[in-house]
Amino acid sequence: MVAKNLVCAIILLLLVSLGQAEAALNAHYYDQTCPQAEKIILDAVRNASMHDPKVPARILRMFFHDCFIRGCDASVLLDSTPQNKAEKDGPPNISVRSFYVIDDAKAELEKACPHTVSCADIIAIAARDVVTMSGGPYWNVLKGRKDGRVSKASETRSLPAPTFNVTQLIQSFAQRGLGVQDLVALSGGHTLGFSHCSSFEARLRNFSSLLDIDPSMDLDFAEKLRSKCPKPNKDRNAGQFLDSTSSAFDNNYYKQLTVGKGVFGSDQSLFGDFRTKWIVESFAIDQGLFFKEFVNSMVKLGNVSIIENGEVRLKCGVVN
Repeated sequence: MVAKNLVCAIILLLLVSLGQAEAALNAHYYDQTCPQAEKIILDAVRNASMHDPKVPARILRMFFHDCFIRGCDASVLLDSTPQNKAEKDGPPNISVRSFYVIDDAKAELEKACPHTVSCADIIAIAARDVVTMSGGPYWNVLKGRKDGRVSKASETRSLPAPTFNVTQLIQSFAQRGLGVQDLVALSGGHTLGFSHCSSFEARLRNFSSLLDIDPSMDLDFAEKLRSKCPKPNKDRNAGQFLDSTSSAFDNNYYKQLTVGKGVFGSDQSLFGDFRTKWIVESFAIDQGLFFKEFVNSMVKLGNVSIIENGEVRLKCGVVN
Protein backbone atom coordinates (compact mmCIF):
# COMPACT_ATOMS: atom_id res chain seq x y z
CA MET A 1 0.00 0.00 0.00
CA VAL A 2 2.86 2.38 0.92
CA ALA A 3 4.57 1.62 -2.41
CA LYS A 4 1.31 2.27 -4.28
CA ASN A 5 0.85 5.62 -2.51
CA LEU A 6 4.46 6.53 -3.30
CA VAL A 7 3.95 5.81 -7.00
CA CYS A 8 0.76 7.93 -7.00
CA ALA A 9 2.63 10.79 -5.29
CA ILE A 10 5.48 10.63 -7.83
CA ILE A 11 3.01 10.65 -10.76
CA LEU A 12 1.17 13.64 -9.24
CA LEU A 13 4.47 15.48 -8.75
CA LEU A 14 5.45 14.82 -12.38
CA LEU A 15 2.08 16.08 -13.64
CA VAL A 16 2.36 19.24 -11.54
CA SER A 17 5.91 19.95 -12.75
CA LEU A 18 4.89 19.34 -16.39
CA GLY A 19 1.97 21.72 -15.92
CA GLN A 20 4.32 24.37 -14.51
CA ALA A 21 6.69 23.97 -17.47
CA GLU A 22 3.76 24.50 -19.83
CA ALA A 23 2.44 27.39 -17.74
CA ALA A 24 5.82 29.14 -17.78
CA LEU A 25 4.90 30.57 -21.20
CA ASN A 26 1.42 31.76 -22.02
CA ALA A 27 -0.13 33.59 -24.98
CA HIS A 28 -2.11 35.77 -22.54
CA TYR A 29 0.73 36.49 -20.11
CA TYR A 30 0.41 40.31 -20.33
CA ASP A 31 -3.37 40.55 -20.83
CA GLN A 32 -3.88 42.03 -17.36
CA THR A 33 -0.53 43.67 -16.64
CA CYS A 34 0.24 45.26 -20.03
CA PRO A 35 -2.60 44.74 -22.54
CA GLN A 36 -1.09 47.23 -25.02
CA ALA A 37 2.34 45.51 -25.08
CA GLU A 38 2.04 43.90 -28.52
CA LYS A 39 0.77 47.10 -30.18
CA ILE A 40 3.67 49.11 -28.71
CA ILE A 41 6.18 46.56 -30.03
CA LEU A 42 4.52 46.42 -33.47
CA ASP A 43 4.61 50.24 -33.74
CA ALA A 44 8.34 50.31 -32.95
CA VAL A 45 9.08 47.55 -35.48
CA ARG A 46 6.93 49.13 -38.17
CA ASN A 47 8.47 52.59 -37.71
CA ALA A 48 12.02 51.22 -37.88
CA SER A 49 11.25 49.06 -40.94
CA MET A 50 9.87 52.07 -42.82
CA HIS A 51 13.21 53.85 -42.36
CA ASP A 52 15.44 50.82 -42.90
CA PRO A 53 14.29 47.89 -45.08
CA LYS A 54 16.98 45.62 -43.54
CA VAL A 55 15.26 45.68 -40.12
CA PRO A 56 12.91 42.68 -40.66
CA ALA A 57 15.70 40.28 -41.64
CA ARG A 58 17.90 41.52 -38.81
CA ILE A 59 15.23 41.09 -36.15
CA LEU A 60 14.38 37.57 -37.32
CA ARG A 61 18.09 36.71 -37.19
CA MET A 62 18.35 38.32 -33.74
CA PHE A 63 15.65 35.94 -32.44
CA PHE A 64 17.45 32.88 -33.87
CA HIS A 65 20.80 33.98 -32.47
CA ASP A 66 19.32 34.79 -29.06
CA CYS A 67 17.51 31.47 -28.68
CA PHE A 68 20.44 29.38 -29.96
CA ILE A 69 22.75 30.68 -27.19
CA ARG A 70 21.53 30.05 -23.61
CA GLY A 71 17.91 29.89 -24.80
CA CYS A 72 15.57 32.84 -25.49
CA ASP A 73 16.79 35.09 -22.67
CA ALA A 74 17.78 38.33 -24.48
CA SER A 75 21.46 37.63 -23.77
CA VAL A 76 22.11 38.85 -27.33
CA LEU A 77 21.04 42.37 -26.27
CA LEU A 78 23.47 42.84 -23.37
CA ASP A 79 26.25 45.36 -23.98
CA SER A 80 29.90 44.45 -23.51
CA THR A 81 31.69 45.80 -20.44
CA PRO A 82 35.42 46.37 -19.81
CA GLN A 83 35.44 42.96 -18.06
CA ASN A 84 33.28 41.04 -20.55
CA LYS A 85 32.84 40.89 -24.33
CA ALA A 86 29.15 40.10 -24.87
CA GLU A 87 27.35 38.05 -27.56
CA LYS A 88 26.39 41.26 -29.36
CA ASP A 89 30.07 41.74 -30.26
CA GLY A 90 30.72 38.13 -31.31
CA PRO A 91 31.56 37.82 -35.06
CA PRO A 92 28.19 36.31 -36.14
CA ASN A 93 26.27 39.19 -34.49
CA ILE A 94 28.26 42.19 -35.77
CA SER A 95 25.92 42.52 -38.75
CA VAL A 96 22.66 42.06 -36.78
CA ARG A 97 22.77 45.72 -35.78
CA SER A 98 19.06 46.55 -35.29
CA PHE A 99 19.24 46.26 -31.49
CA TYR A 100 17.98 49.86 -31.23
CA VAL A 101 14.52 48.70 -32.39
CA ILE A 102 14.15 46.52 -29.29
CA ASP A 103 15.52 49.36 -27.13
CA ASP A 104 12.94 51.77 -28.59
CA ALA A 105 10.09 49.34 -27.90
CA LYS A 106 11.38 48.75 -24.37
CA ALA A 107 11.53 52.50 -23.62
CA GLU A 108 7.86 52.88 -24.63
CA LEU A 109 6.85 49.78 -22.66
CA GLU A 110 8.57 51.12 -19.54
CA LYS A 111 6.43 54.27 -19.82
CA ALA A 112 3.20 52.30 -20.31
CA CYS A 113 3.76 49.41 -17.87
CA PRO A 114 7.03 49.71 -15.92
CA HIS A 115 9.14 46.64 -15.13
CA THR A 116 6.65 44.23 -16.72
CA VAL A 117 7.62 43.10 -20.24
CA SER A 118 10.91 41.24 -20.60
CA CYS A 119 13.39 42.05 -23.37
CA ALA A 120 13.31 38.34 -24.34
CA ASP A 121 9.57 38.57 -24.99
CA ILE A 122 10.04 41.77 -27.00
CA ILE A 123 12.44 39.95 -29.37
CA ALA A 124 10.02 37.00 -29.75
CA ILE A 125 7.04 39.27 -30.50
CA ALA A 126 9.09 41.48 -32.86
CA ALA A 127 10.27 38.38 -34.78
CA ARG A 128 6.65 37.34 -35.34
CA ASP A 129 5.76 40.90 -36.40
CA VAL A 130 8.48 41.17 -39.06
CA VAL A 131 7.36 37.85 -40.58
CA THR A 132 3.70 38.92 -40.71
CA MET A 133 4.53 42.42 -41.99
CA SER A 134 6.53 40.84 -44.83
CA GLY A 135 3.60 38.72 -46.01
CA GLY A 136 4.26 35.66 -43.87
CA PRO A 137 2.03 33.90 -41.33
CA TYR A 138 0.73 35.27 -38.02
CA TRP A 139 0.80 33.29 -34.78
CA ASN A 140 0.14 33.86 -31.09
CA VAL A 141 3.51 34.29 -29.39
CA LEU A 142 3.80 32.51 -26.05
CA LYS A 143 5.09 34.98 -23.45
CA GLY A 144 6.49 35.05 -19.94
CA ARG A 145 10.23 34.67 -20.63
CA LYS A 146 12.70 36.20 -18.22
CA ASP A 147 15.92 37.99 -19.16
CA GLY A 148 19.27 36.35 -18.48
CA ARG A 149 22.26 37.92 -16.75
CA VAL A 150 25.10 36.24 -18.69
CA SER A 151 26.32 37.00 -22.23
CA LYS A 152 29.65 35.84 -23.68
CA ALA A 153 30.91 36.57 -27.19
CA SER A 154 32.90 33.32 -27.16
CA GLU A 155 29.64 31.31 -27.03
CA THR A 156 28.56 32.64 -30.44
CA ARG A 157 31.01 30.12 -31.92
CA SER A 158 28.31 27.48 -31.41
CA LEU A 159 25.91 29.17 -33.84
CA PRO A 160 25.41 27.22 -37.09
CA ALA A 161 27.83 28.51 -39.73
CA PRO A 162 27.03 29.22 -43.41
CA THR A 163 29.65 26.58 -44.31
CA PHE A 164 27.98 23.73 -42.35
CA ASN A 165 26.91 20.52 -44.06
CA VAL A 166 23.61 18.81 -43.23
CA THR A 167 25.11 16.51 -40.59
CA GLN A 168 26.58 19.50 -38.73
CA LEU A 169 23.29 21.41 -39.05
CA ILE A 170 21.25 18.47 -37.72
CA GLN A 171 23.61 18.14 -34.74
CA SER A 172 23.47 21.87 -33.99
CA PHE A 173 19.66 21.93 -34.06
CA ALA A 174 19.38 18.69 -32.08
CA GLN A 175 21.39 20.28 -29.24
CA ARG A 176 18.48 22.75 -28.93
CA GLY A 177 15.81 20.03 -29.05
CA LEU A 178 14.94 20.77 -32.67
CA GLY A 179 14.48 18.12 -35.37
CA VAL A 180 15.22 17.86 -39.09
CA GLN A 181 11.83 19.35 -40.05
CA ASP A 182 12.54 22.32 -37.75
CA LEU A 183 15.97 22.76 -39.35
CA VAL A 184 14.53 23.01 -42.86
CA ALA A 185 11.55 25.15 -41.84
CA LEU A 186 13.61 27.64 -39.81
CA SER A 187 16.22 27.87 -42.59
CA GLY A 188 13.36 29.37 -44.59
CA GLY A 189 13.85 32.50 -42.49
CA HIS A 190 16.57 33.24 -45.06
CA THR A 191 13.73 34.27 -47.38
CA LEU A 192 14.31 37.64 -45.67
CA GLY A 193 17.96 38.50 -45.72
CA PHE A 194 21.22 39.65 -47.20
CA SER A 195 24.73 38.27 -46.88
CA HIS A 196 28.09 39.96 -47.30
CA CYS A 197 30.54 38.28 -49.68
CA SER A 198 32.69 36.91 -46.85
CA SER A 199 30.02 34.34 -45.94
CA PHE A 200 29.88 32.65 -49.34
CA GLU A 201 32.89 33.68 -51.47
CA ALA A 202 34.76 30.44 -50.67
CA ARG A 203 32.18 28.76 -52.96
CA LEU A 204 33.11 31.02 -55.89
CA ARG A 205 36.89 30.59 -56.25
CA ASN A 206 39.40 27.83 -55.43
CA PHE A 207 36.59 25.73 -53.97
CA SER A 208 38.77 22.63 -53.94
CA SER A 209 42.01 21.33 -55.43
CA LEU A 210 40.01 20.06 -58.43
CA LEU A 211 37.17 22.59 -58.74
CA ASP A 212 37.12 26.37 -58.89
CA ILE A 213 33.38 26.72 -58.16
CA ASP A 214 31.20 24.73 -55.75
CA PRO A 215 29.60 22.11 -58.06
CA SER A 216 26.25 22.38 -56.24
CA MET A 217 25.92 26.01 -57.43
CA ASP A 218 24.30 26.98 -60.73
CA LEU A 219 27.12 28.25 -63.00
CA ASP A 220 25.33 31.39 -64.22
CA PHE A 221 24.44 32.25 -60.62
CA ALA A 222 28.07 31.71 -59.59
CA GLU A 223 29.25 34.12 -62.29
CA LYS A 224 26.73 36.71 -61.10
CA LEU A 225 28.02 36.37 -57.53
CA ARG A 226 31.65 36.57 -58.68
CA SER A 227 30.92 39.90 -60.37
CA LYS A 228 29.35 41.19 -57.13
CA CYS A 229 32.28 39.91 -55.06
CA PRO A 230 35.43 40.64 -57.11
CA LYS A 231 38.96 39.93 -55.89
CA PRO A 232 40.21 42.24 -54.45
CA ASN A 233 36.94 43.70 -53.18
CA LYS A 234 37.03 47.32 -52.00
CA ASP A 235 33.29 47.50 -51.25
CA ARG A 236 32.76 46.23 -47.70
CA ASN A 237 28.97 46.31 -48.21
CA ALA A 238 29.01 44.06 -51.29
CA GLY A 239 26.96 40.90 -51.15
CA GLN A 240 23.79 39.14 -52.24
CA PHE A 241 20.17 38.83 -51.10
CA LEU A 242 19.45 35.30 -49.90
CA ASP A 243 16.51 34.91 -52.27
CA SER A 244 15.17 36.88 -55.23
CA THR A 245 12.17 38.26 -53.28
CA SER A 246 14.18 39.31 -50.23
CA SER A 247 11.62 41.73 -48.75
CA ALA A 248 8.75 39.20 -49.03
CA PHE A 249 8.33 36.26 -46.66
CA ASP A 250 7.53 33.45 -49.10
CA ASN A 251 8.75 30.04 -50.29
CA ASN A 252 11.01 31.46 -53.01
CA TYR A 253 14.07 30.49 -50.92
CA TYR A 254 13.23 26.79 -51.38
CA LYS A 255 12.55 27.21 -55.11
CA GLN A 256 16.03 28.73 -55.46
CA LEU A 257 17.61 25.74 -53.70
CA THR A 258 16.02 23.33 -56.18
CA VAL A 259 17.86 25.07 -59.06
CA GLY A 260 21.26 25.49 -57.38
CA LYS A 261 20.81 29.13 -56.40
CA GLY A 262 21.29 28.90 -52.63
CA VAL A 263 23.75 31.57 -51.49
CA PHE A 264 25.18 29.81 -48.43
CA GLY A 265 26.77 26.39 -48.71
CA SER A 266 24.69 25.36 -45.68
CA ASP A 267 21.47 26.34 -47.46
CA GLN A 268 22.31 24.54 -50.71
CA SER A 269 23.35 21.43 -48.77
CA LEU A 270 19.72 21.00 -47.66
CA PHE A 271 18.83 20.09 -51.25
CA GLY A 272 21.82 17.79 -51.67
CA ASP A 273 21.10 15.45 -48.76
CA PHE A 274 18.37 12.78 -48.78
CA ARG A 275 17.43 13.59 -45.18
CA THR A 276 16.36 17.12 -46.04
CA LYS A 277 15.84 17.23 -49.83
CA TRP A 278 12.24 15.94 -49.70
CA ILE A 279 11.28 18.64 -47.17
CA VAL A 280 12.85 21.37 -49.34
CA GLU A 281 10.88 20.04 -52.34
CA SER A 282 7.60 19.94 -50.40
CA PHE A 283 8.03 23.54 -49.18
CA ALA A 284 9.00 24.70 -52.70
CA ILE A 285 5.72 23.27 -54.04
CA ASP A 286 3.43 24.26 -51.14
CA GLN A 287 3.88 27.68 -49.50
CA GLY A 288 0.99 27.03 -47.10
CA LEU A 289 2.75 23.93 -45.79
CA PHE A 290 5.96 25.93 -45.30
CA PHE A 291 4.09 28.64 -43.37
CA LYS A 292 2.42 26.04 -41.11
CA GLU A 293 5.70 24.26 -40.34
CA PHE A 294 7.59 27.54 -39.89
CA VAL A 295 5.09 28.65 -37.23
CA ASN A 296 5.33 25.29 -35.42
CA SER A 297 9.14 25.50 -35.43
CA MET A 298 9.21 29.16 -34.31
CA VAL A 299 7.03 28.25 -31.32
CA LYS A 300 9.38 25.33 -30.51
CA LEU A 301 12.45 27.56 -30.86
CA GLY A 302 10.81 30.14 -28.59
CA ASN A 303 10.52 27.45 -25.89
CA VAL A 304 14.22 26.52 -25.89
CA SER A 305 15.82 26.61 -22.41
CA ILE A 306 13.35 28.93 -20.70
CA ILE A 307 15.02 30.28 -17.55
CA GLU A 308 13.08 30.38 -14.28
CA ASN A 309 15.36 32.62 -12.23
CA GLY A 310 15.91 35.54 -14.61
CA GLU A 311 14.76 39.13 -14.34
CA VAL A 312 12.84 41.76 -16.31
CA ARG A 313 15.51 44.23 -17.35
CA LEU A 314 14.74 47.94 -17.14
CA LYS A 315 17.08 48.56 -20.08
CA CYS A 316 17.77 45.74 -22.49
CA GLY A 317 21.51 46.45 -22.77
CA VAL A 318 22.31 46.13 -19.06
CA VAL A 319 21.39 43.76 -16.23
CA ASN A 320 19.44 45.33 -13.37
